[in-house]
Amino acid sequence: MDSVKEYGQEVITTEKGHRIGIVTIIGEIEGHTLLAANAKTTKYEHMIPLLIGMENDASVDGILFVLNTIGGDVECGLAMAELIAAIQKPTISLVIGGSHSIGIPLAVATDCSFIVPSATMLAHPVRMSGTVLGAPQTYYQFNQMQERIIGFICRHAAIKKTRLEELMLAKDTMAKDLGTILVGEEAVNEGLISHVGSLGDAMLTLERMIAGKKTVQKGV
Repeated sequence: MDSVKEYGQEVITTEKGHRIGIVTIIGEIEGHTLLAANAKTTKYEHMIPLLIGMENDASVDGILFVLNTIGGDVECGLAMAELIAAIQKPTISLVIGGSHSIGIPLAVATDCSFIVPSATMLAHPVRMSGTVLGAPQTYYQFNQMQERIIGFICRHAAIKKTRLEELMLAKDTMAKDLGTILVGEEAVNEGLISHVGSLGDAMLTLERMIAGKKTVQKGV
């Protein structure tokens, strides 16, 4: 149980004999700067070796990612999403509470994605806190980072670039910020998430994907 306590990670064996890695992405994505000790975080320096280990562990047949995150460090969150997208084993994501901001690339990086009916996704422009230089170069940096995020999402989800930008820059759905909150089926209708479903739906789909891959590998 230490792996669950420390890293939110476990490997289970299903009734069909498949070994599935369970990875949680919760709280705030902690990047190069440490957050408060009382904050719930997902640390990218934990996630990177964890994902590499599961990818290279012959006993793991597939991976289920369970997300309830408010977002966080953009650079590190996007790096984690790129690593998830590169995994060769079957992968499924399940959004159970929220997958906001940089949580969107993390949710869409898998082979297939699910969201429970009450969960939310928040699309908004890149934001930065602290001292910001009022110079054209700063705007260019923000815009470049935002284009990287949009490009990744559009490569791994069914949403069009123009529609995603509309959602991110909407002014009428949030009181103090730009952006759009999508609830459950709305995220599916917009093309961000594959299906509305529960844990059972995600697990069943992952088992089918694993069985299908094993059949192909055996040449049947």
